[in-house]
Amino acid sequence: MVKNFYDKVAKKFGDYQNNTRIINEFPHGNPEAIFKQKLLELSGKNKITLDSGCADGVFTLSIAPYFKKIIAIDTSKGMLKAAKKRQLESKMTNIEFVKQNVHRMTFVANFFDVIYNRRGPEDFPLFYKTLKPKGYYIAIDIGEKDTQELKEIFGRGQNFGQWNKSFLEKKEKQLKKLGFKIIYSGDFFYNEYYLTDQDLDIFLQGVPIFEDYDSQKDRKFLRRYLKEFKQKKGINLPRHRLVILAQKL
Repeated sequence: MVKNFYDKVAKKFGDYQNNTRIINEFPHGNPEAIFKQKLLELSGKNKITLDSGCADGVFTLSIAPYFKKIIAIDTSKGMLKAAKKRQLESKMTNIEFVKQNVHRMTFVANFFDVIYNRRGPEDFPLFYKTLKPKGYYIAIDIGEKDTQELKEIFGRGQNFGQWNKSFLEKKEKQLKKLGFKIIYSGDFFYNEYYLTDQDLDIFLQGVPIFEDYDSQKDRKFLRRYLKEFKQKKGINLPRHRLVILAQKL
């Protein structure tokens, strides 16, 4: 389960930050930066926001000054512990970190001005219900082709084999069917370069590309990948992200 995976990561690394050395190349723009920019364009000191899958709270804390209140939910006790520790250190008081499953949210209807999701769990019907009329849902998520070459060599992984099904189009259809209007959507393909074999290994231990990744047991697969994708600037890992912004009608 992903829940147990993130508890394991929190126990091993202390939070979601594993300090790998990496170079990014964004030929069509940085999707994380674009997502954050569009989210902050929706901000306001009178707005209440839901963070669906807050993890260690680093991003939540970075945008908290722009909103009246953020309710940040996650199912991982370890991640929430790290998030609350950061909150105490920052002295930020307008965030409420809550252990809650997005599929069983207890918030009342028409409550949130904005709901955002950074590769976290999603429940579009509940998002629609708990958003105010004219409220916004914005997300950055993993695309269907993300780390495809790595997964093919390993023979498994997150969304394995779904390379030709557009996740962005699927989400757009689901949101429109519920009564959302799509304001913005885009696919982003870019490259990450890990400076050493160890950097890539540590990275894979801390993300759910392979929830069962084991440095020793998977050594032969990692070596095959290194042989094919190691370049002068580092070990290339092609990434795929999607950004979508929708408004409740």
